[in-house]
This record gives sequence, C-alpha cells and structure tokens, in this order.
Amino acid sequence: MNRHTRKRLGDLLLEVGLITKEQLDKALELQKSTGQKLGEVLISNGFVTQQNIIQALEFQLGIPHVVLERYDIDPLTCLFISENIARRHGVIPIRQENGILTVAMYDPLNVYAIDDVKIYSGMDVQPVIASLSEINKAIDKYYSTQKAMKAVEEFKKEKGSTFRINSEEVNEQSNDEINNAPTVKLINSIIEQAVRSRASDIHIEPFEKYIKIRYRIDGQMREVMRPEIDIMNSLSSRIKVIGGMNIAEKRLPQDGRITVQIDEKEMDLRVSILPTVFGEKIVIRVVDKSSFIIPKDKMGFGEDERTRFEKMLMNPHGIILVTGPTGSGKSTTLYSAVNEINKPDINIITIEDPVEALIEGVNQVNVNHKTGLTFAAGLRSILRQDPNVIMIGEIRDGETAEIAVRAAITGHLVLSTLHTNDAPGAVLRLIDMGIEPFMVATSIVGVIAQRLVRRVCTNCVREYYANEEELELLGFKHGDKIKLYEGRGCPVCNGTGYKGRQGVYEIMAVTKKHRELINRRCTEDELRELSTKEYGMKTLGENVVRFVLEGVTTVEEMMRIAYSND
Repeated sequence: MNRHTRKRLGDLLLEVGLITKEQLDKALELQKSTGQKLGEVLISNGFVTQQNIIQALEFQLGIPHVVLERYDIDPLTCLFISENIARRHGVIPIRQENGILTVAMYDPLNVYAIDDVKIYSGMDVQPVIASLSEINKAIDKYYSTQKAMKAVEEFKKEKGSTFRINSEEVNEQSNDEINNAPTVKLINSIIEQAVRSRASDIHIEPFEKYIKIRYRIDGQMREVMRPEIDIMNSLSSRIKVIGGMNIAEKRLPQDGRITVQIDEKEMDLRVSILPTVFGEKIVIRVVDKSSFIIPKDKMGFGEDERTRFEKMLMNPHGIILVTGPTGSGKSTTLYSAVNEINKPDINIITIEDPVEALIEGVNQVNVNHKTGLTFAAGLRSILRQDPNVIMIGEIRDGETAEIAVRAAITGHLVLSTLHTNDAPGAVLRLIDMGIEPFMVATSIVGVIAQRLVRRVCTNCVREYYANEEELELLGFKHGDKIKLYEGRGCPVCNGTGYKGRQGVYEIMAVTKKHRELINRRCTEDELRELSTKEYGMKTLGENVVRFVLEGVTTVEEMMRIAYSND
C-alpha cells in the first residue's frame, strides 16, 4: 500500500463503523485546537477505545500488534531515529534486519511519520501497532540511558584534557560549571531512569578510575552505568546545590532533600553524602509519596492476619508495634493503619523523621534535631494536643519508649516501629530499653513483624517440580510431587525473573496469657510458643512457605526470609 492509496486513521474507523461522521468531524476540530493526535482525541472523548483502534488496524489492514512491555528491544536499535522524532510521531524502532527497520507505531497509517523515519534512518520501514502509552514508556526507558551517556560525552568534551581531579580548578568550581547543561542533563536522566525502573535507592559510588552508578530495584542492587571518574566533582556539586547542602564541605557527611515531579508523580528524594577514599559517595532514597497508602486487601495479609490486624486497630488505647529490618515496608504498614482509622471524629497526630507522605485530615510533625524537636520532645507536646491516636515514626531510645508506653496506658492508641527480627522480640526490646515489664504488659496490644519478598514475574513464570532439597526446606517428604514456580527472565522484569514485592507478616495479638508471661520476664521462645500453639499465630517462615506454594515467590526468596528469622 503506497502513500497515495493508504487510508487515514479517521477514514478507516469511519469505514468499519466504530465512529460516525459527526464524531470524526468533531474530533478533527478538537485536534486543530488541542494539537493532540487524532486517536488521542477520539479516545479522550469516549468515541473509541485504544483496543478498538488496535483491532481495526490489525484485522482490516493486517498490521501486526506488539505488546512492548514483553518485547526485548535492543537499545542500539533506538539510535536509528532521534528521541524528538519518536515523541513527535509516537513511534519507537524495535528491530533492524536486512535494511528493514521495524517500528512500533501508535498510528501506522501516518505516512508523514513513516517518511520521517525513512529519511532519518536511511532504511525501509515495517510498521507494527502498539498503544501510545506503551510507546511513551518505551521511549522513556530506552532513550533515558542514551541521554545520560550523551551527557557524559558532552561533559568530557566541554572539560577537555585540562580536567584533573582534586585540582584547584575543580575545588573552585563556578556556579556556571555546577549548573552546566551536561551535568544537569546527567543528574536528571539518572533520577528519571531510577523512577521509571521502580528503584528505591540510587547509589553513586566513586572509585579510582570510574564511578559506579547502581539502582536498588525490588531490594536488589543493579549496576546501570559506569562513567569515568572525571565527572564526579561536578555531579556531587550539582546534587549538593539542588539538595540544599554546603557545596564547599567535602570532608563531613551531609544530608539533603529534593522534591521532583516525574511523569506527573511527586517524588521525594533524600540525599546522603559520605566522604570516602576516592570522593563522596552519594545515596539518594527515592520515595513515591503516593505509594505509601495501600489498601489492606492489597498488602498481602492472609485471612487470619487481616482479621488480627483489624481487631488491633479497633482498640481505643494501647500500643501497636510494627517491626522488621530497614527497608521491610514498616512505614507503609503504619500509613495503611493510620489511613484505616482516619475518621472525622478522631484526632490523629504523627511525629516522623521525616514525614514520608501526606494523609488528608492527619496532623503530621517533622522531627527537627537542630531546633531540639526530637521524638521525645515532640511527643510531650503532642500529648497536650488532645490526640486520640499518635503515630511515632520509630522508637529509638528509652525516653521515647517510656513516653509512648505511658501515652498508651493513659488512653491513647499509639502506633510505632521497632527494629527487631520477629514479633515476640519487640516485647523484649522494650524491656531492654528500660521499660518495666508490668508497663509493657499493660500497654501492648499487638506486634506486626514483616519482611518483603520479591514476586515472581507473571510474564515469564514457569512451573517445575520441587527437587529433594527444596522438598526438605518446605517440610515435605522425599518423593512428594510439589509444584513450584520461578521466572525465566524477560524484558518485563529486566531478566531477573521477579517484578514487584509482596509483604510477608507475623502478627502477634497480645492476650491475658501473654501479659502474665511478660510480667514474669519470659523469654522470646515462650512468647512464640504461646502465640503459635494456643492462638494459631503463623510465623514469617510459615507465611512465606504459603507464598512459595501459591506461586507468589520462590524458594530462593523463602531462604532469605527464613534465614533472617532464625
């Protein structure tokens, strides 16, 4: 089909009866005023769906449809056209073979887009259909790495051969250099790529001859870039400027904070800088403010755990603790709990370091050590504010623990976190902090211990039968036929076999018998035995075995949880 006989998208949709002539005319008028693509106008006005358009093009013209999330695009293929052309026409190259460039297009009838790609790439074009949202995601993913590497090359060209690390030239950087375009582009690209990869942390680590840039995705570190060491000083200076830190200080650790908006999401970036042998190591914690409040049915609770969780939150007073190591999702559980009990007739006040996300109708206080607003000092003031519920970001010392326990005894519901490995350990930790056992026994309502396990990628999941070693780990007999699941690795999960994480919980509701044991200064084992044998508490290990058998996660992840639970 040549460009003279090729139909336009509107004509095709009209011909197959998906839209009327009036709807097409209205969409064309709106297109002139908004500048949007015709398909976007038709979809946004409810005349057709994205699926309608794809099916019409696929069945009427025989143009194949691809799901880009599942397609392994070679990043080098994207170099055949510029990002500007890709975004302007809603296209992305996905394969190059025998002088033919296969291009995923939102509108494969757009002859002007095809001509532009032909001229720019110098190749014949084979169009395939993909949704605009998938194309835009792919452009963000594959062109962001290119932008970062181009920025590095630009930077090196601008610096030339005179750039020397630790020279006076570097130490006396001007504002122009700190804010120069390549540095800004590189930092922006690193942050954008991290957000789009669902990274929780960005690590920028200087070594003797290179910088290692790594992302932590689903709890695992992954290297994404290794530029030369030359650019490290400008990188750290730029980050210090936007993070509100002292640009001249290079010998002491510093902390800063940046708020950015990426893909219409507000992200909070917490920056930590630590002087090392080869320069300043920078770690940026990426916090998506909208991801903290998760409905309880999406948190991974079993039926029994959800019931225990709900009953704990119904208590008018007492202390509920969430425990686990750093990065185990404790804050998310606290926020979900606060959101669950947040009603107009309840006064909820939080004190956090820092405030992770804003909850409408809740008074949230930021700890400020410089002004003396510590957890303990803030708590004393909060108690004079007539609260019903108090959330404390973390109990770090005996003073905070004592005020929290006293608040729980005097008629307030207190929610907080502690760093312990399991639920029974939290009780003993409070006693170790100097709280009298009778006060702990009187105040504590329950403890939620938790971990996060990586979820098997649903796109590349495969079944297999457990081997002898796995059967033993799962508590089955030799010879049992037990189906397990794992991810093979695909473009959707970046070859890891995992995508996303799932909470695993151990919930200990404190009863009269628990209180008697705590008063007698019992051991962790005694508390655990009472909770499991008499009250049916499922341990972290038992719950993660359930997830393995359900195909949510793998034996490898189970071992990580079981090991940390010992």
